[in-house]
Amino acid sequence: MARIEKVNEAVKEGVSEIIHLEVKDPRLEFVTITEAKVSRDLQHATVYFSVLGDEKKRLAAEEGLESARGFIRKMLAQRVQMRYTPEIKFIFDETIERSMRIEEQLRKINDEL
Repeated sequence: MARIEKVNEAVKEGVSEIIHLEVKDPRLEFVTITEAKVSRDLQHATVYFSVLGDEKKRLAAEEGLESARGFIRKMLAQRVQMRYTPEIKFIFDETIERSMRIEEQLRKINDEL
């Protein structure tokens, strides 16, 4: 496994653990970290998340993540030994939602046959 892949995985696992064990925000209760991509210079990290629930829960989760971003970064610096602790940007991962819509469409087509 390449070095940057190890860093990506460490950031993903670290952020996930911090959200579920350290952050006491009910808006983040159903958040799942799906992926993390750290820039080559280790200055920036894009962390992708999904939320179990509707649009309202997704928006609440985005607000919760944004408000806890500084705390998450601080805790990540303590958990993951890196020269720099990257600035974190949270992005909603639509992959699961898209796949569910595709499955539903396929199910409808299959029922019509």
